Amino acid sequence: LSKRLLQSRSSRLQAAVACQWRKTFRKLSIMRPLEEEEVKQVFEKLHKYIGKNIKNMIDRPDDPHCLRLHRNRVFYVREEVMRRAISVARKNLVALGTCLGRFTHSGKFRLTIHALDVLAQFAKYKVWVKPSAEMSYLYGNHVLKSGLGRITENTPAYQGVVVMSMSDIPLGFGTTSRSTQECRKLDPSAIVAFHQADTGEYLRNEEENL
Repeated sequence: LSKRLLQSRSSRLQAAVACQWRKTFRKLSIMRPLEEEEVKQVFEKLHKYIGKNIKNMIDRPDDPHCLRLHRNRVFYVREEVMRRAISVARKNLVALGTCLGRFTHSGKFRLTIHALDVLAQFAKYKVWVKPSAEMSYLYGNHVLKSGLGRITENTPAYQGVVVMSMSDIPLGFGTTSRSTQECRKLDPSAIVAFHQADTGEYLRNEEENL
């Protein structure tokens, strides 16, 4: 009797978990506005790189934009495009606008390389790498002092930065290890900026970035 009771309870628990998973999946699969906690996470990540420019990014009187969640990815999209996308069947809608990042299975938001153009447009602090250091960075390595071309004046330590080529082409983004003043005193082999994402990921992680 006890064995049957345990099996029955186990079956009910499995059914409840499966039901909850289906509800969560449907919630993530439908294109929708972000909930308050989701908006908070996204803005916290963006603020690290663009600061108060978040307001300029969203409030654009000439071309209104909004954030939408679809298949656990957050999109920065023109309101006109978003309204048109509503008429597209859920199973046929792959993406819309610019993907800023995605929510992991644990519910944490992570910026992805797709957000680079938006970050580059609104970022206050940037790091430029020498041509000789570009390839190293595009293979996922940190920016070293020997490869540093220049850095925005008065950049704080542990500040989110966009990494640029000397010809002003965005290559990726990361976090400074030292302030601008401290960088001037570093050894050539010291890390100036920690790598977070780079455009080389489009080739290295092709399937994940689709």
